[in-house]
Amino acid sequence: MFEDAQIYSDSDEVEALLEKRYREILARRREEERRKRELEEEVRRQEILRTILTPEARERLSNIRLVRPEIARAVEDRLIALALQGRISQPITDEELKSILAEIYERTRKDFRISIREK
Repeated sequence: MFEDAQIYSDSDEVEALLEKRYREILARRREEERRKRELEEEVRRQEILRTILTPEARERLSNIRLVRPEIARAVEDRLIALALQGRISQPITDEELKSILAEIYERTRKDFRISIREK
């Protein structure tokens, strides 16, 4: 009788271990699929940017990405949206990109004022 209880206990443990392993494999597979989708999306973004920006403009944007990744991402998102809407008919030059960046800088710039008060 005790042997039967031991067998049930062992099979429950094995089943629990198998279930845990199965969940780990599923989680790993979901993570791999998520990474694959992100990589495909990034490749698609870069292809679109390659077609709508001149080499000089792409270089400037990559330099900005090193310093201010959030600004670069915002510019990329905006340009990709315009391209997908069909509102960009020719590649954007470095000068045009500079003017876009200047507009963004003006909108996001914060003025700091330091005032010194003497007693």
